[in-house]
Amino acid sequence: MSASQVLASKVFVTGVKVQAEIGVYRHEIGRVQPLIVDVELDVPTGASDRLADTLNYETILAAAQTVAAEGHIALVETFAHRVAERCLADPRVSRARVRVEKPLALAPDAVAAGVEVTLGRL
Repeated sequence: MSASQVLASKVFVTGVKVQAEIGVYRHEIGRVQPLIVDVELDVPTGASDRLADTLNYETILAAAQTVAAEGHIALVETFAHRVAERCLADPRVSRARVRVEKPLALAPDAVAAGVEVTLGRL
């Protein structure tokens, strides 16, 4: 193994904007709210220059969009876990860190509230 060989990389997508039915309060039920999602994944990498040998960013975007489209979710914690689990469905992903911001949660007194979860393989 040479000193310049990369064993793992972090693949990330930040600022994914989705509309989701989310929340526990009466005024949140039956309506969509904006969420901002950041995802960081640990994946093995090599020196390949082929897209097929990497994790495509679009799969991260699709994971967040799919979870948002699945219907009402009570908590941002649940949303974040579901996105992380979808990302871990790719066997190359060893760790998924997902941060979900809910911009309207404390508006206008705060820019956002949210959660960050990290899931990994045992």
